[in-house]
Amino acid sequence: MIQIAKSPVKTPCIGVCSTGIGDTVCRGCKRFSHEVINWNSYTEGQKTVIDQRLSGFLSQCVSNKLKILDGALLQWQLQVQQIAYNKAYDEFCWAYSLLKAGGSQIDDPASFGFQVDIEYRDMALTPLREMIDEEFLALSQAHYDRYMLTPDLFGRRDT
Repeated sequence: MIQIAKSPVKTPCIGVCSTGIGDTVCRGCKRFSHEVINWNSYTEGQKTVIDQRLSGFLSQCVSNKLKILDGALLQWQLQVQQIAYNKAYDEFCWAYSLLKAGGSQIDDPASFGFQVDIEYRDMALTPLREMIDEEFLALSQAHYDRYMLTPDLFGRRDT
């Protein structure tokens, strides 16, 4: 049986690391500080688990603000606009890539295959993307606080 090699997981680093100034979760890529430090020593399986957690959190944050109307149109627009995106991620992550690269230039989201949820339609896309990014960081931080901090003898978590 022939095994098809999967492409290696790319580092999620975006060059805006805040772990060097003491953050436990990077404000740029949302990885935990130990994941940033140890990334190059991780196996592909370990990197995949981290990548899936990050894309799942991002998708959750985007899906609370946007609806995908036409995934094929969204993907086509990403390709035409030459915007880097991960084809293995879902359409919500694709939409985030689009917002990050050029949200300020989008006047008609439907022509890009998505619509903004009614609660956020009066908001420009750039501040909406910033809001999504803040929620993504908060979700990553909450996950870190819940699962990575070690409780002391009294059940309190390390800080």
